[in-house]
Amino acid sequence: MSAISTSAQQQGPGAPGPPRKRSSVLRPARVALYLTLFVVALIYVYPFLIAIATSFKTQQDAASNAISLIPQVWSTHAYERLFAHSDFPLWFKNSVIVTVTVTIGRVFLSSLAGYALARVRFPGRKVLFAALVAVMAVPGVVLLIPRFLVINQLNIYDTYGALIIPLLADATAIFIMKNFFESIPVSVEEAARIDGAGVFRTFLVIVLPMALPAVITITILSFQASWNELSHFIVASQSPELVTLTKGVAQLSSGALSQGTQYPLKLAAATIMTVPVAVMFFIFQRRIMNVGGGAVKG
Repeated sequence: MSAISTSAQQQGPGAPGPPRKRSSVLRPARVALYLTLFVVALIYVYPFLIAIATSFKTQQDAASNAISLIPQVWSTHAYERLFAHSDFPLWFKNSVIVTVTVTIGRVFLSSLAGYALARVRFPGRKVLFAALVAVMAVPGVVLLIPRFLVINQLNIYDTYGALIIPLLADATAIFIMKNFFESIPVSVEEAARIDGAGVFRTFLVIVLPMALPAVITITILSFQASWNELSHFIVASQSPELVTLTKGVAQLSSGALSQGTQYPLKLAAATIMTVPVAVMFFIFQRRIMNVGGGAVKG
C-alpha cells in the first residue's frame, strides 16, 4: 500500500498517466472515409480514363464498348490522323504561343498592379480596388461584345494581338498579388530604400522574390485559364491560321474532318489538349499556396 502511495506522490497530479489505447471504433470510420474518398476520386477520374482508352480504340470498338477501359484492338489511327491529316499541329502551336505570352505578361502586369495597390499611396486607390473587386463579380460572357468592339476599334481583329492583349489583365490575379504583398513586412522595403534602391528595384529585387509562392500560383492559374480559353478566341478571330486548340477541338466535336461520331478522333484531340495542364499541375501542385495566409510578418 505504501509503495503505491509513494509512486502516486512521485508522479504528482499533473504527471501523465499510462498511454491510452486508441479506440477501435475509429478504425471502421476511417475505412469508410477512405472508401468514400476513393469512390469520389473514381467518379472524377473515370471519364478521363475512358477518354484515353477510347482514343486508342477503333471506331467500331468505341461504338460497341463505349465505357470499356481496355480496347479490344489497340489502334493509333486517331492520333495519326490528327497530326498527319489535319491542322492539329497548327492549333497546338497557336495555343502554345498565346498561352506562354499571356502567362508571362499576366504574371508581370498583375504583380506590378498588385504591388502598386498594396504599397503606393495615390488618390483614388480605394475606389480603384473596389472597382477591381466589382469586375471579378461580372461574368466573362457579359464582356464579350464590349471586348469585340474594342478589338475592332483598335484594328487588331483577327491577329495574335487580339488573342493575347485582352487576356493580359486579370482582376483575380491582381487581387491575389495585392493581398500577398500586403502580408510582407514593410520594414524589408524600408531597409532597401535606405540602401538607395528605388521603388521599381525594390519591387523587382526584394519584394517579388519573397512573393514567389503567389507568383507560382498565378502562373498555374494563368496558364490553365489561357490554355482552356474559348469564348474570347471565338470573338477575337476568324482566320483558320489563328485557330487554337480549344476552338479546333470544338470544331471537331461539331463534325469537322469526319462523318459520324468519330469518338476516337475527338477524344484523342481532347486527351492531347489535357496533357500540358495536367503535367504542369502535377509538377507544381505542392507549390500552390494558400493566398489567404501570405508571408510571415516580422
